[in-house]
Amino acid sequence: MKYVILHAGGMAHQSSQELGGRTPLQAAETPHLDRLSREGELGRLIIPGEGIPHGSGVSGAAILGYDPKKYYQGPGPVEAASLGVSVTEHDVVYRCTMVSLKPEGGQPGDAIKKLGRHVVMDDATGGLIDTQDARELIEALNEQVGSETIQFYPGTGHRHLMVWVNGKPRAICVDPHSIIGQPIADALPKGDGADILRTLMDAAYVIFRGHPVNDERVAAGKKPTNCVWLWGEGRAVEWPSLTEHYAVKGAVVATSDVHRGIGICAGLDAVDPDRFGDGGFREKASIALEELSKKDFVYLHAGLTDEVVQSVEMHAKVQGIEEFDRDLVGPLIEGLQKLGPYRYLVVCDHGKSAGFAIYAYGEGGGQVSGQANRRFTEDDAQATQAPPRDATKFVHRLFANG
Repeated sequence: MKYVILHAGGMAHQSSQELGGRTPLQAAETPHLDRLSREGELGRLIIPGEGIPHGSGVSGAAILGYDPKKYYQGPGPVEAASLGVSVTEHDVVYRCTMVSLKPEGGQPGDAIKKLGRHVVMDDATGGLIDTQDARELIEALNEQVGSETIQFYPGTGHRHLMVWVNGKPRAICVDPHSIIGQPIADALPKGDGADILRTLMDAAYVIFRGHPVNDERVAAGKKPTNCVWLWGEGRAVEWPSLTEHYAVKGAVVATSDVHRGIGICAGLDAVDPDRFGDGGFREKASIALEELSKKDFVYLHAGLTDEVVQSVEMHAKVQGIEEFDRDLVGPLIEGLQKLGPYRYLVVCDHGKSAGFAIYAYGEGGGQVSGQANRRFTEDDAQATQAPPRDATKFVHRLFANG
């Protein structure tokens, strides 16, 4: 028996006037996802993340059977696992996001005297900075303000890490995506250790503003990546092994450092990032099937690109979902059928720290059972009238005998 969890991150959405009152999943043509929802069980999962800050990986932890309140301390520690950054239980790991700030009423390139009042979060991706340029900025920051207790580590795109050795874990930090277009004063770190975090962010602005990378970005008409935003903090804790508990060999296939790190924490083998190439959906399907030819289980995380997620253009989200269905779900089902019996769990969440996800669950070769018109959408999952299930317990069902 082969087992697959396909985690479609962030594709569920609210209805949109632009789509005639439909959600992107309702507007998209998704024959393969619809088939799974008809042949299997369709419903909703409760993601138990209420009160957990910085929850981009809460859904992933819950889907693999881990109580997020106990094991998910924030994206920082799991991203450290993904990047191979060694930390101890006494260290605090922060997500170090590259951002674009601007003075209130001004332009992104205008000077800012100090981070605080009258400064606005213009872009929480640093103007979609690429990995190579970001690496140069992070290395410059580490060279000038790094120390035995503070170290910065490059990641991908605008997402990077800071490790505070024996640091203070009680500062209150805010996700920069939640304050786009708003003043940053009330969202700056507060509480124990916040003064150090603010000092580091102030230093980053000074270093980045005069860096050649930003000179080139401004000359090219791009937004300057002029600061880092520290958040997503947490200490690393040990997770019990999923593979040992269920006696399976498994792999995680993900380009997201958060979900790759979650898989590693769960005891799964992580696919080498160099194998992903452009990280397209077809490539992920091919890699997942290759891993399943050698292993029992694959946790596959795939989502829309940052450009699509950050866009307000709903039709771009619809197109991305259709590509996901055509280029990943379709080839994955076709390949699984050649490997013999299999069970699948497809989960589509809102990408929030807590709430509901919709799911389709079943076994390969299922028969349509009177639900010929059922689709993989939010409304169809609600219409089943089945009570929502606890996401942390659903994995037991996936691996159960009989």
